[in-house]
Amino acid sequence: MKARFVHRCTHVLDKQKTIEFYQKALGFHVVREIGPADGSWTNTFMEADGCPFQLELTWNRGRTEPYDNGGRDQHIAFVVDDFDAYHKLHQQMGCIDFENPAMGLYFICDPEGQRIEIIPEGR
Repeated sequence: MKARFVHRCTHVLDKQKTIEFYQKALGFHVVREIGPADGSWTNTFMEADGCPFQLELTWNRGRTEPYDNGGRDQHIAFVVDDFDAYHKLHQQMGCIDFENPAMGLYFICDPEGQRIEIIPEGR
């Protein structure tokens, strides 16, 4: 038997803003989108080259209240090949939420409040 982790779903209010965030912050791109013909919801799947993991952004028409995507203790994590360059980019984007220099990592937040841990390669 074998299981494989394939994606993480997060609910979004502003799909385009969230797509643009993941494109700029982590190099992800849209690979497919599904949903009914009436456009009442969409699931947009994003991935980054060489990453065996996808993000699923679920959007529901008419939703106005922010989603609770697990609270502040929940997060996803990415190992990055150039920690200093990513840190500089994320500072410029204004999306750094918390830094832990003692552990050598930091967290950013996407437009929906999803926390993302950034870890240097080899750690």
